[in-house]
Amino acid sequence: MMKPVIQLERTGCGIASVAALASVSYTAAKQVADRMGVRATDSRLWSETTHVRRLLKQYRLRASTRELPFASWDALPNRALLAIKWHRITDRAFWHWVVFIRDVSGPYVLDSKRNLKRHVRMDFGRMKPRWFIEVQ
Repeated sequence: MMKPVIQLERTGCGIASVAALASVSYTAAKQVADRMGVRATDSRLWSETTHVRRLLKQYRLRASTRELPFASWDALPNRALLAIKWHRITDRAFWHWVVFIRDVSGPYVLDSKRNLKRHVRMDFGRMKPRWFIEVQ
């Protein structure tokens, strides 16, 4: 089972999600992101996909070139970044990044939100993904 990485900043879900996929600590991923000019405080990290894609590329993780609409949990690829808690403020979309994994342990979601009791989630009915990016 892949291990979750807890975000150390309130808005660091994108950095933490990439850290989990790359099997590195939040601090290590944050240092790489900082060198690239990607900051957790930059709202583009959770309202656009460019920064997260650039960070994935730094770890040699390949992401699909487009976002695909979520249809069902069964239809997801074995590894994906999911956009949950999707909402609009004015004309801009925002979301929370989580990681979906399907492996020998079965399907689960790694959620980096600091105040959760459990960061490995299987409460699929409670999460409402809007779309996903496959990660290889």
